[in-house]
Amino acid sequence: MRLKTVLAIATASVMLPTAAFATNGYFSHGYGTINKGMAGAGTALSQDSIAAATNPAGMAFVGDRIDGGLELFSPRREYSVEGGPSGQPPQGTFYLQPGTYKSDSNVFAIPHFGINHQLDDRNTVGVSVFANGGMNTDYSGEKGGPFYGGDTGVNLEQLFIAPTWTWKFSDNQAFGFSPVIAYQRFEAKGLQKFAPFSSDPDALSNNGTDDAWGYGFQIGWQGQITEHLRGGLSWRNILEMNEFDKYRGLFAEQGDFDIPQMFNAGLAWSGIEDHWIVLDVQRIEYSDINSVGNPMMPLKPGSLGTDQGPGFGWNDMTIVKLGWQWQQTPAQAWRAGVSYGEQPISEDNVLFNVLAPGVQEWHFTGGFTRTLNNGLEVSGMAFYSPEKSVKGENPLGPGQDIELSMHQFGVSASLGWRY
Repeated sequence: MRLKTVLAIATASVMLPTAAFATNGYFSHGYGTINKGMAGAGTALSQDSIAAATNPAGMAFVGDRIDGGLELFSPRREYSVEGGPSGQPPQGTFYLQPGTYKSDSNVFAIPHFGINHQLDDRNTVGVSVFANGGMNTDYSGEKGGPFYGGDTGVNLEQLFIAPTWTWKFSDNQAFGFSPVIAYQRFEAKGLQKFAPFSSDPDALSNNGTDDAWGYGFQIGWQGQITEHLRGGLSWRNILEMNEFDKYRGLFAEQGDFDIPQMFNAGLAWSGIEDHWIVLDVQRIEYSDINSVGNPMMPLKPGSLGTDQGPGFGWNDMTIVKLGWQWQQTPAQAWRAGVSYGEQPISEDNVLFNVLAPGVQEWHFTGGFTRTLNNGLEVSGMAFYSPEKSVKGENPLGPGQDIELSMHQFGVSASLGWRY
């Protein structure tokens, strides 16, 4: 009955807004308060029922529990424009207004929750519900807006439901499998001036929110390697999504926006009493998705929305995550972490990425868990991602430079219950 209740809540939750933001490209730096407190490291060390978001095999080691929490996330995005013609712009060019412009909508709420149940000594079933990064910008229409279409921006929201089964094939080794159900919605506004470049100008901008469902799967292994060393591996395939029909004139392949595949590998070492040192490497293959990975140029008349149409030009990302946990007392644990991944936007693709400035590279995190009575736990997390910028020439405005910048911070709290 508990599992049925959580499944019902998970289904209902896709109708609620999930925050859209950008961290490692548009993937979150971690999932769940405990995992995020160690900068997202946890492929080899799972501690709550959100574990399937990173490695489904980890659910084999968390026992009977329910977790739920909320993150308040604040990304601060802006772009700056320098240079441009002194007189009438030459025909066929697209110069932006010089100056510095900040995106509004700076605080988002991001929920997560999950449940796990031990069927017997070898098998568990559970559900993890979590949100991905997404992209969000909201620029004022002052001075015509970034692209002379008034208020301008995009909003991409993604939510995942991962029912999970695990099997312990020995006492300290487990395999996990999650069929992943994905839901996403998208809106774009202020892009009307790109109509000559669109294969379907009526499905380019200002069409309200469109949504799409999709599916895929994630598999993983986690287990003991030596007395003090654990390991973990996981892979999620490309999540095949329905097209955004209202924006088939914007995204390549007539509105296709699949979610890229992801690889995680990790080690967790406990050679110092009461301490864990956790190391993860994550790989995100943005280049597999034409609407994300295709370069913006050449931007030809009628090319937006075609099979090989222009995209945001994002490169693949490899992220290294290092986490630390100290079990100070049986009731009190402390965490810290740092992660780094080279941001995915090249200087040749800055124009479109005014809409999606996913330029973050470093994340610094801290967190704790306090165990209370009756199996209850309270966890907290805070993180900071320092400002990162990328600067390049406007490809449609020779002699004009565009610089994208962002910094981020956030806090999260969650409750866990071992039942």
